[in-house]
Amino acid sequence: MPITVYGANGYQAKLVLAELSRLDVEVRLVGRNAERLENTATELGISHVDRRVAALDDHATLVSALTGSEAVINCAGPFTTSGAAVVRAAIDAGVGYVDTSGEQLYVKSIFDTFADDAKRAGVTVVPSTNDGCVPLDLLARLIAEQTGPLAEITVSHIINGGAGPSRGSLRSALATIDALAGGGLTYEDGSWRTGIPARHSTITLPAGQSIKMAKIPLNEVVTIPRHVQVDHVESLVEAELQARLSMPITAELIESLPLGPAEQDRSGQEFTYLLDALDSEGRHTRGIIRGADTYGTTAVIAVEAARRIATGGTEPGVLTPAQAFDAADFLAFLSDHRLSWAIEAAE
Repeated sequence: MPITVYGANGYQAKLVLAELSRLDVEVRLVGRNAERLENTATELGISHVDRRVAALDDHATLVSALTGSEAVINCAGPFTTSGAAVVRAAIDAGVGYVDTSGEQLYVKSIFDTFADDAKRAGVTVVPSTNDGCVPLDLLARLIAEQTGPLAEITVSHIINGGAGPSRGSLRSALATIDALAGGGLTYEDGSWRTGIPARHSTITLPAGQSIKMAKIPLNEVVTIPRHVQVDHVESLVEAELQARLSMPITAELIESLPLGPAEQDRSGQEFTYLLDALDSEGRHTRGIIRGADTYGTTAVIAVEAARRIATGGTEPGVLTPAQAFDAADFLAFLSDHRLSWAIEAAE
């Protein structure tokens, strides 16, 4: 049975399809426009694959298009406005679901809305199988196994190079501009809240230099507290990047831009993701993720997550990456794909 890619015309989806093709996985393309699906299949040299048209507002057709898949990888953002329809259809079709979303409030809404339905249907749903949420959520599990309950976790993203975001990422930013400007959710004393200022305005990188940071809505704030006992979780990004992402941008301008960064720009991009954990005694443990090419890494992660769900070894329900997959094993897999990780005691 195939793995279905929904929203198969987009920049991230084409990288997902290329990864599936590299692994010789049978695929099905589903989207809202037949001509665009045909163009994508031709461009990627997979014109023989099954292609189906299904609009988001046609639930019956969408369920039919997903039925018979081993899993669906949803790449059709902005997820805030469209993701729930694909999740609902996947559950009704009895098909495991992952997506590549980076939209914090959307991810929280999937846990809040579909947890019971997915469990009753025996379907595994893992939103946000991307370059940041998966490795950091898994790393948080490994750190908590070493430390026990934690007082605080701070997640930080630092990205260098890459020639800018794709059109899809910019559309998601436009759809969530209020959350981006306001910093998004903080997990505080058992609940997720808005409007809580960041505790940290700078971080010290592993090389020793200090950089200015700003609060930003990352999905790890939603996922980590679901499996780690912790009092406070916040997420940060470089202050300069947060300011750029929070600037208003029009849909017309987005459509005038390239579909996404060129391959040579992606290959030169590097990222460092940090997870700084403090226990109740003030002891500091740091998790470090290093990698290259955020979009390419997301494609590898989303495909591997879908393949693991397809094998039937995951529990039903809406799950975080660490609830769905063995943390050490998945991180070991990623170590073979230009991603490294480490856990170390810190000053």
